[in-house]
Parts: sequence; C-alpha cells; structure tokens
Amino acid sequence: MPTIRSFVRFAAWTGLAVIIFVTVAPIGVRPATITSADLDRAIAFVVMSALFVIAYPRRILPIALALLLAVFLIELGQYFSVTRHPQFHDALVKAFGVLIGVSTGGLMNRVSRRGEKLL
Repeated sequence: MPTIRSFVRFAAWTGLAVIIFVTVAPIGVRPATITSADLDRAIAFVVMSALFVIAYPRRILPIALALLLAVFLIELGQYFSVTRHPQFHDALVKAFGVLIGVSTGGLMNRVSRRGEKLL
C-alpha cells in the first residue's frame, strides 16, 4: 500500500520533471499564469524543493546542493531552444526559491517530528 512519503516522492520528482520541461520547451508551450514570471518561478521551486526535503528528510544538504546545481543547469538548457534565452536573473530567482523551499521543508519535518513525540 502506498504511503504518504511515496506520494510526496512521486510529487517531488514529477514537479522537477514538469519544471525542466516548462523551462526548456519552446516558449509557446509555457502555461499562462496570472502572476509575474518571477513569482511563478519562485513558487514552483519553493514547492518542489520543499517536497524533496519532506520526501527525503535525512538528505537536506545533498538535496539543497543538487537542486541549486540543477537550477543553473536547467537554465543553461535554454540555449538549446530557439525561442528561449537563459538569464542569470531567472536562475537567481529559482535558486532563491530552492533555498526557501528547502528551509520550509526542513521546518515542516521538524514540526512533524515534534507532533509525533507528543502523541
């Protein structure tokens, strides 16, 4: 029977795959949103990073480092798309999202562990 952790792992990996696709696919494939592009980027990386930390609670530092590296590699992947152009600013926004997401996921793990001790 699937556990909550396996669902969160699936969501984290699926989120990463969607982010990679949306980042390197032609600009016409990018979904329209009601917020700014920077806010979209930040939120996507916050949620995905938090999911990874929740899914793998004992691997916070490797996750943070891997996702920060992934941010810049994904951004560089835009060189292979005719309609996209990598921007250092975009990578910084995504990296900031990773840091906030890792922190949020770590905090959620701590709160969850405290709740288990109280029960």
